[in-house]
Amino acid sequence: MQNRLRELRKQNRYTQLKVALDLNLSQNSVSRYETGAHEAGYELLIRFADYYGVSIDYLLGRTDDPRYYP
Repeated sequence: MQNRLRELRKQNRYTQLKVALDLNLSQNSVSRYETGAHEAGYELLIRFADYYGVSIDYLLGRTDDPRYYP
């Protein structure tokens, strides 16, 4: 998941600070999720997926198709 979070952030040209402020997290937390030092729970996974407009399966590496199917 961490590679996907970093890739999505960079694709959108966001800083870790922007993501942190938008999701009400600390920049340190965003960094830890991106490096794999911490694993996100299901509520945070949903927030990340909604924020980037991708599916949770994409974040978790279960598919290479980022599309979200409501």
